[in-house]
Amino acid sequence: MNLEFYKYQGTGNDFVLVDNRTLFFPKENHNLIAKLCDRKFGIGADGLMLLENAEGYDFRMVYYNSDGKEGSMCGNGGRAISKFAIDLGIVTKKEAEFIAVDGKHEFLYKNNLIRLKMIDVEKINAYQNDFVLNTGSPHYIKIVPNVEMDNFVEDAKSIRYNDDFKKDGINVNYISIDDEVKIRTYERGVEDETLSCGTGNVAAALCVAQIKSIDAGSINLITKGGNLNVYFTKQDNQYTDIWLEGPAEFVFKGEIKI
Repeated sequence: MNLEFYKYQGTGNDFVLVDNRTLFFPKENHNLIAKLCDRKFGIGADGLMLLENAEGYDFRMVYYNSDGKEGSMCGNGGRAISKFAIDLGIVTKKEAEFIAVDGKHEFLYKNNLIRLKMIDVEKINAYQNDFVLNTGSPHYIKIVPNVEMDNFVEDAKSIRYNDDFKKDGINVNYISIDDEVKIRTYERGVEDETLSCGTGNVAAALCVAQIKSIDAGSINLITKGGNLNVYFTKQDNQYTDIWLEGPAEFVFKGEIKI
């Protein structure tokens, strides 16, 4: 059987996308998904997404990490699959919505950017001198003087696999706050650094907002793969109306035997 696939990326966070509206894809074959994401023996990607029909929505997003296991919400993946739906002609309007593992997501397409609405965040938890919060996926935020460190992956692994987090896993983000906010992310399921992480950027932006006592507005973040903007409002100690904005681009289309 030949699988038709599409490759998309959002600020360097890359994905294999499959139009699965006929439900032909063997979802239970986690080894196949991991192989398709493998950068040496497959197509190569940080994750794989299936676009499916969903009653009451424009489509459903089903996301798998590169280890082949179904993952939690992926912000850049949500932006990429939104652009995929536009390119397929499934979505013909500038505003639409889909359903994902963490619920409904609206998105807007304007000026070649996808702006994706994220879930509300009720609480930012303190963890030692750092922060832990869930923005659709669990994230650890550590403030450092400079994110350009040689031992980032090893350092992040020590947090991801410590006794508090190793069972369920956590994404680890290091950020520096000067005139601009820079971020690096180690993603569970990928088990390595990625060039960008959408839910991680949202988590980082909200932590910056809390530190700087910003109740509404936007924060620009610089990732290794490009820039992302996070918009938000804080009401009664809860962050709402959160939007993640950035580019999502088609890379190539192909077929692979499975």
